[in-house]
Amino acid sequence: MDFVLGGRIDGGHMQRPPISPAHISIPPLHPLPPSLIPPHSLSHSTDAAPIKSPPRTTAPTTPSFLGIQPDSDKCNVAQFVQEEAQVKPIDGSPNTPSKHNKDIKAPMIGMKFDCDDSAYEFYKQYAHRMGFSVRKQYVRRGSAGHIKRRTFCCSKQGERAIDKRREQVSFHHPHHPISRIGCLAQMTCQLQKDGMLEVVSFYEQHNHEFAPSPMKHMLRSNRKITPAQQAFADDAEKSGVSIKQTIDLLSMQVGGYENLGFLNIDYKNHVNSKRREALKRGDGRAVMDHFRKMQLEDPSYFYSIQLDDDNQILNIFWADSRSIVDYGHFGDVICFDTTYRTNSYGRPFAPFIGVNHHKQSIIFGAALLYDETIMSFKWLFETFLSAMSGKQPRTIFTDQSAAMANAIEDVFPESNHRLCVWHIYQNAAKRLHHIFNSSSQFRNDLSNCVYDFEDENEWIVAWNNMLETYDLIDNPWLREMFDVKEKWCMVYGRHMFTADMKSTQRSESINGVLKKYLKPKYGLLQFFGHYSRVLFDKRSQELQAEFKMRQTTPVLLFDFEMLRHAAKLYTPEIFKMFQDEYVKIVDCTIYKASKSDSMTEYRVKYRNKTQEHLVKYEASTTTVQCSCMKFSFLGILCSHALKVLDKKNVKRIPAHYVLKRWTQDAKVGSIKDYRGIDIKGFARNEN
Repeated sequence: MDFVLGGRIDGGHMQRPPISPAHISIPPLHPLPPSLIPPHSLSHSTDAAPIKSPPRTTAPTTPSFLGIQPDSDKCNVAQFVQEEAQVKPIDGSPNTPSKHNKDIKAPMIGMKFDCDDSAYEFYKQYAHRMGFSVRKQYVRRGSAGHIKRRTFCCSKQGERAIDKRREQVSFHHPHHPISRIGCLAQMTCQLQKDGMLEVVSFYEQHNHEFAPSPMKHMLRSNRKITPAQQAFADDAEKSGVSIKQTIDLLSMQVGGYENLGFLNIDYKNHVNSKRREALKRGDGRAVMDHFRKMQLEDPSYFYSIQLDDDNQILNIFWADSRSIVDYGHFGDVICFDTTYRTNSYGRPFAPFIGVNHHKQSIIFGAALLYDETIMSFKWLFETFLSAMSGKQPRTIFTDQSAAMANAIEDVFPESNHRLCVWHIYQNAAKRLHHIFNSSSQFRNDLSNCVYDFEDENEWIVAWNNMLETYDLIDNPWLREMFDVKEKWCMVYGRHMFTADMKSTQRSESINGVLKKYLKPKYGLLQFFGHYSRVLFDKRSQELQAEFKMRQTTPVLLFDFEMLRHAAKLYTPEIFKMFQDEYVKIVDCTIYKASKSDSMTEYRVKYRNKTQEHLVKYEASTTTVQCSCMKFSFLGILCSHALKVLDKKNVKRIPAHYVLKRWTQDAKVGSIKDYRGIDIKGFARNEN
């Protein structure tokens, strides 16, 4: 279910249950697309909506059995009515107990336990001494919910099922190794008339080796973080002590990691679970109050909260009116990244980042997600479109995530999806470290394949030559990258406008700023406060750039009419880019390749470069097209096109080659919010 607070609700989009008078204070709801509205009812409660923790299997409370001290009073002291049995080794099998294990008490038919937990604890401790892990396999309950039959089995029982969630995880994530291999070892208990659970079946032979003594502490079923360790971990978390430091301290207290009773991953899961559950302590209501306050101060403020069946917060998105205005002017290209997680909750922080006319990073909105599945991304992207009046970006940069890619394809069908080149280089340094770090020539060849080619066939030849030269033909990562080459290779993306962005590093830069502000002790409200501080800092930088632009004039390297014209049109940063291109025409050679009635083709080459660029010029419309397509992906004319215009005595930039988003007047004009109302106060003359 979704709270979409910050707009009106139109009939037909949502079916609402009756609203009690106590709930009338909630702000009006803004509709999401019907495809994202869950079938269950929509809650309008203003009470705290705690964040839901992901399901996690934890070790059960230790029951009492034969001197085992209980953690709770769930079970009385367990009993069994027959003599204790000895383990019977099976000669020649890989699971034959070692000599010192012959005295380990084994289950036997006829043993009785007073409850399910007692039976499970006994089988767990038997398994731990032997060297295998167990789990609960089967249960049959009576009409009153009591257990009538229970089977405990070796953790290696059965076979791995097909993971239907595979399409919701990153395609480059390695598969988990197989742990289930069809082991038949098990113990089955059945409820008797006396109310006791009696062992009616026990199969002790395994089809795998047991864990040796130095590894027994790693067996999953006996790993558990004790209440005392949990309390210590919680105090360490509040004090800002890292996970690694906390584990080191705990291990010192018990004489080594093998005596901890849990592994590092168990501790990390505990910490993340505590962070995700933190909103249950009251932050949920505070979050709602925060957003209502922001909307009272800013009527165009948009926020949306997705709830689950238990009214617990899953995903949150928010954007103020300035962000919506910025997206209206500069939302042609966005970077989306989820690599940063908030300290307090371990949740993915997902900002939508763009670039303004001063080439500064700007924020279009942000989200805190419950997870990184297709459904979460689809909800977020649909919500983002609702906030931005349905305007889709021309290009969106992300990292390599299959779930994200599938959601973008569904929600942004008109957008070009590009992969972050910086992440590709990072992966290349890891996956090809034996070559990447030792050969500068390989790095140059890879860079050429990423950026330099204009012809697809020539790129294929160069790619294959690189693979052969460095003996990488069978490299699985490069094969994987070749399959998605259309999303990162420049030769396939020259027609896509990118606003001079090649990666999600702008998002990571925002994340880096947030890290400076955030501390482990901070809650969600503190996070929102520091996020607002980041917005303020970014907008102050833009205000300073605007002031400097109005109070100064750029320095012209040459007193040419074309440069004087560009200096009046463009912001200083964009003028610098244009001037750098224009001064290159001095070092460009040009010759006519062909001519027709309306079109003339030229070949232009820069300095000693071997590559020639084909430039087509039509005099009647002052149209100039270069094979490098710089104007298509950057929005300013290249030196090759400018060389032709100079040859044709064109002294000013043709109007159709002046991209408004790069000009000093980029923010002139009104932008409407999600309600269709003009947002006031952010036009250029009101900045």
